[in-house]
Amino acid sequence: MIQTEQQYKAILERVEELLQDPNNIENQNAKGYLELNILSDLVADYEEQNYPVTKPLLTEVVKMRMAELGLNQKNLSELLGVSTSRVSEYLTGKSEPTLKVAREISKKLSIEPSIVLGV
Repeated sequence: MIQTEQQYKAILERVEELLQDPNNIENQNAKGYLELNILSDLVADYEEQNYPVTKPLLTEVVKMRMAELGLNQKNLSELLGVSTSRVSEYLTGKSEPTLKVAREISKKLSIEPSIVLGV
């Protein structure tokens, strides 16, 4: 079990060294295969405990999808059938979309419903 950040960094360094040899990844008989798997599990456990992944905020995801799709607020408002001021409120977190608009956001921007609904 990794107990300190210093141990974590040292083990990460060793994992990087082991990853340089493809045999350590693919060949179960390779010298570093078992070590790499054990250290990777330790790192994963430490990261899960100390660096938990949080769910993204709807505003962040919508802004990212807008950038990916080349949409501005006006385009998004037209796509969703709401005013640009309402889109602005969604993007700043000042208001939450209605269920109907949330459904449209999910469908038209291909965003997981659980993210849109904050579940």
